[in-house]
Amino acid sequence: MLSPRPHKRVLIYSHDSMGLGHLRRCRTIAHALVDADPRLSVLILSGSPIIGSFDFRTRVDFVRVPGVIKLRNGSYTSLNLPFAIEETLEMRASIMRHTAAIFDPDLFIVDKEPLGLRGEVRPTLELMRDRGVPSVLGLRDIMDDPGQLEEEWERKHVMPALEELYEQIWVYGLPEICDPLEGLAVPPSVRDKMRYTGYLKRSAPTLATAGVTAPFDEPYLLVTPGGGGDGETMIDWVISAYEATDDLPWPALIVFGPFMSTERQAAFTARVAAQPRLSAITFDARLERLVQDAAGIVAMGGYNTFCEILSFDKKALIVPRTEPRLEQFLRAERAQQLGLSRMLENDDIRAPAAMIEALQRLPDQPVPSARYVEGLLGGLDEVNRLALGLIDRPAEIRPPVTARRQARPSA
Repeated sequence: MLSPRPHKRVLIYSHDSMGLGHLRRCRTIAHALVDADPRLSVLILSGSPIIGSFDFRTRVDFVRVPGVIKLRNGSYTSLNLPFAIEETLEMRASIMRHTAAIFDPDLFIVDKEPLGLRGEVRPTLELMRDRGVPSVLGLRDIMDDPGQLEEEWERKHVMPALEELYEQIWVYGLPEICDPLEGLAVPPSVRDKMRYTGYLKRSAPTLATAGVTAPFDEPYLLVTPGGGGDGETMIDWVISAYEATDDLPWPALIVFGPFMSTERQAAFTARVAAQPRLSAITFDARLERLVQDAAGIVAMGGYNTFCEILSFDKKALIVPRTEPRLEQFLRAERAQQLGLSRMLENDDIRAPAAMIEALQRLPDQPVPSARYVEGLLGGLDEVNRLALGLIDRPAEIRPPVTARRQARPSA
């Protein structure tokens, strides 16, 4: 009979096609887990094409599955392989399940998408259930407009999966700010699984690994659209403001994001070069350092950027997208109501004067900490507490490791 192993393992599924949000959130959680407990090792399952650009702590690693990309019409296609999307998804699902079978985790965390991309993570969830391994769904503070989310989850049969395959649902936010399932018909059995953690606090890397240095000898504005795949409108609007006037409080460093098209980057770069108070880079995997050093932030308001604004206590102007989801708009609207940041809505006209006025007001804007919210940035501590509570449950509650291994299918 095998004795229980002294080390513990956590497997994380990062739902992604293009973009940085899911990967950066999962990486933050993975680092917090290994920092909190030397027994833990974490493996991240991801399809991100740039996951190798990021640094990972000791005892954190990743398995990259074949990539896919979401098209503007909402359908998916393979990123690099000349395969049908169905074949690529079948490969991804098989790699994930086989990895989970060999890695044999003590906890499985799924980010945002309950069954994965087109159900690809269901076989792994079923394997975890059969082995007695707890699975957790991690949700950001805001998912989408309730009507759209309800239709999507009904189509994907999500509620039965939440009842049958998940032990807990972690919400990386606070109920006082938002309930991500508000407006949905959520069974009491699912509501009972929800745990609010607070937002996930971020920290800047050490100077030895700081990455890009801002090109200004004075306070600067950082303009970031996250991954950049849908950030062209915001960046165009900001550049237009600097082209229209010299009367703006700070010079600006623009980060295009790794997924902005090369054609748009080239066009923006030419315009930036003509403005002495503008500078631009494509991407920095250690963006936290630039956020920490900035005087103010202009962003689209994705979850990770919002966490950085709160963590580094920055005056921020949020310019949210409204397609294909309302998530950013709803977060920006609520944050403005609470006095944590301000929002500039895209009116489809995007007059430079509107952006100029918003940027001129930014220096006088209160920092987020001026509006105290209890537990606002306690997310990582609470994630650690919840994770260890599941991993270290008494043996009579959870089948021993040997029983899980006996349930392992043959390769």
